Amino acid sequence: MSSVALMENFKTLPSSAFAIPALIMSMLVMMVLPLPPILLDIFFTFNIAFSLMVLMAGIYSQRPLDFAVFPTVLLVATLLRLSLNVASTRVVLLNGHTGTDAAGQVVQSFGEVVIGGNYTVGLVVFAILVVINFVVVTKGAGRVSEVSARFTLDAMPGKQMAIDADLSAGLITQEQARERRREVEQEADFYGAMDGASKFVRGDAVAGILILFINIIGGLAIGMAEHGMQLSDAMHVYALLTIGDGLVAQIPSLLLSTAAAIVVTRVSSAQDIGEQVFKQVFENTQTLYITGGVIGLLGIIPGMPHLAFLGLGAGVAGLGYYQDTQKEAKAKAAELEPIEEAPTEEDEKPAELNWDDVKPVDNIGLEVGYRLIPLVDVNQSGELLARIKGVRKKLSQDLGFLIPSVHIKDNLELKPSCYRLTMHGVTIAENEIYPERVLAINPGQVFGEIEGIETHDPAFGLPALWIEDDKRELAQTHGFTIVDPSTVVATHLSKVIQDHAGSLLGHEEVQHLLDRLKESAPKLVAELVPDQLSLSTVVKVMQKCLDDAIPVKDIKTIAQTLAQAACNNKDPDALYEAVRIALAPLIVENINGINQELPVITLAPELEQLLLNSMQQLSEGNSPAALEPTLAERLQQALQELNNKQQAIGQASILVVQPGIRDALARFATVNVPGLNVLSFHEIPQSKRITIIGSVG
Repeated sequence: MSSVALMENFKTLPSSAFAIPALIMSMLVMMVLPLPPILLDIFFTFNIAFSLMVLMAGIYSQRPLDFAVFPTVLLVATLLRLSLNVASTRVVLLNGHTGTDAAGQVVQSFGEVVIGGNYTVGLVVFAILVVINFVVVTKGAGRVSEVSARFTLDAMPGKQMAIDADLSAGLITQEQARERRREVEQEADFYGAMDGASKFVRGDAVAGILILFINIIGGLAIGMAEHGMQLSDAMHVYALLTIGDGLVAQIPSLLLSTAAAIVVTRVSSAQDIGEQVFKQVFENTQTLYITGGVIGLLGIIPGMPHLAFLGLGAGVAGLGYYQDTQKEAKAKAAELEPIEEAPTEEDEKPAELNWDDVKPVDNIGLEVGYRLIPLVDVNQSGELLARIKGVRKKLSQDLGFLIPSVHIKDNLELKPSCYRLTMHGVTIAENEIYPERVLAINPGQVFGEIEGIETHDPAFGLPALWIEDDKRELAQTHGFTIVDPSTVVATHLSKVIQDHAGSLLGHEEVQHLLDRLKESAPKLVAELVPDQLSLSTVVKVMQKCLDDAIPVKDIKTIAQTLAQAACNNKDPDALYEAVRIALAPLIVENINGINQELPVITLAPELEQLLLNSMQQLSEGNSPAALEPTLAERLQQALQELNNKQQAIGQASILVVQPGIRDALARFATVNVPGLNVLSFHEIPQSKRITIIGSVG
């Protein structure tokens, strides 16, 4: 690349891109070249100001990830302090004999003003600061960082599974799922980096102690040997300079250690630490009253400082009284409602019945007990309505037609914590949840036990526990998938809609799909309905598709197949089989993904011929040759064994049979072998490589 191109690239960089490189170059200069005292004053002042800014940023960040660059900032600040220590040490040893202002006004002020010019007091203060920084703050923050990093890494699989569950239920979009996965990865990287960054601060504290002794011993040797100073004079000058230099470095170090401790010990919340402390410590007025009373009792004991204790006790109790008055004012404001006018005699007369009194049956209904009303009340921060909207949107995109609205109402006949799902007025499912808890689902392998109320996931029947919310992180580290009550109901609703999607597709929905298709293929729609098939026949075929978990979003292929097949046969079952063959690539992809190899189960020729004869007798109107019960039981057991084997290795189980018996065996498998997919030979795409994993005789 030419020099001109390099210059152009540098011009396009923002000015902030040069800040860190310039600071690192300054550190190298301070370590190598001697600095005048005025520059040392500037850099020492900048170091203190920089540490304060980092501390404030840590306090006002709402989540640890809001300050994700903190480990790098900690490293740079540590290197800056060590560079200043090297630069000031050089100046102290070279010019210390000239007086206590040899290393600048900042070091002199900390050596004379802060500790009163007494180097013995300075040594004690310095030692206390080092102990506080090294033993208390830094060691505690390092331990918290280490534990947080380990727990965060252990909880990553559970968090990823929860994101996948929300995505499958339609509660979040692909973009939101990617963002959440990115946050999980960033959280693991952050706590891992903080675990390592805490070692920088510990090393800095040790380096401060060593530099203190090196400066004092070296200063005494240089002052007495080279400059002929008396021991007392040399001790006074070099000790004050060294202690002042150490204090200037240890105070920013303590500030940054405190910032690190605050960042790693706080819990993620949409509040800064000031709001959290005030809400969680001072909101409980009973705590304030008791504290004020105890401090007041101590104040009346003879010999105690009465003014300080009684004043503080009265102040704390007064804060509690102020909090109570504010709560009462808010409660009264919430209770004020407009007064309704008394009903007149005309209003009290019963109205005549009309058709408006006949309420239509809801396509999809959700009835909740009174304890679950907050979940569906937006004014009480209920999230269930938004999740149901997400479920409808996701299923509408996947199935190919608009899912009807869900009618939600309370039902006092239900148990307080129960909900009921209905379709066309018929109860489909009913379950009990605990709104104050979360559901910990066992995905198949967990690494520990946790206390909770045993139950099963209502959507998929997996073993689960209702646990307290404060045990959420512990359960995630054990491998459980954590789901909140709103997500439990939404996922259950999604599963019910998918299982009964065929009953939700009616004439109006199919006509709307055909009207949309008419915009791009008007001749196809005009030829199909009503020239060749009635709308009812098309509805029946598409309902059978949805009953077999085949989406109808490829309406053009379905319409073309029906138009071609209707020339020879108008029977809905025959038309449906033709549609299945046309949609074979989609069917196989939904079952086995994009894998080129397709593991299948086959039937022995004798058994297949027996089933074909039975279906033929049934179609001819003769008495069907039903399978012997023993043979049916053995067929079920053999298929169940192969199905369990495939599910154990995470692969789909597919039974491939002749087209004439596919429908009958599909109904048999639905009842007796859940999870087994039945396809005909005509539904296998030519691009797939078939692998026979078993044969049933």
